[in-house]
Amino acid sequence: MTAHASQHQPRPPVHDTESRWPASLAIVAALVLYVTLPTHLVLGPRWLVPALELALLIPLTFIAPRRTHDEAPWRRVAAIAIIAIINAANVASLVFLVNFLIHNRATGAELLYSSTAIWLTNIVVFALWYWELDRGGPRRRLSASPHNADFLFPQMVTADAAPPGWRPRFVDYFFIAFTNATAFSPTDALPLTASAKMLMAVQALTSLLTIALVAARAVNILS
Repeated sequence: MTAHASQHQPRPPVHDTESRWPASLAIVAALVLYVTLPTHLVLGPRWLVPALELALLIPLTFIAPRRTHDEAPWRRVAAIAIIAIINAANVASLVFLVNFLIHNRATGAELLYSSTAIWLTNIVVFALWYWELDRGGPRRRLSASPHNADFLFPQMVTADAAPPGWRPRFVDYFFIAFTNATAFSPTDALPLTASAKMLMAVQALTSLLTIALVAARAVNILS
């Protein structure tokens, strides 16, 4: 075989890995925000949600600190369960806060802190959803044949903007969630699929509800 011919031989697929730690630290930050909320905004006993989260998060983080293309399916199920639990708890906190706002009097500082904590947790939750669901999750994004993209990043269409083989990481999805929560619209990355568009719509609606109904009332009380 000539040297010229060998240059055109297809290379075997190179499987990358992705650290789970950024997502795990984001979950811990969300839990800290949750346990510092007032008691009337917490779902069930204050220890319940953190206990459920940590019971799944700690073994998952230390058993499989990196996401790989061949990870066991149960690991992704556990990851989705973690996101679902913290998402449900945050939605419940928002419902409790709106109900408390309607039927009770509260200090502006309490409302401002509570709405900010729920808003920040909302960013973390949807960053996790985007990271876990785009193209079937990290496992499939790392495989040789990833699913069609749910989000279109600039690096995917501009060859000189990223190194060869670039893939979005958790921080990229966190940026999507942050900008969607502040601008209520996509900025650098565009949603391509119906599921991605609906997720962004739900996140924007939640953020708008938190800011418009709760934070605005808190500022009015303080003024």
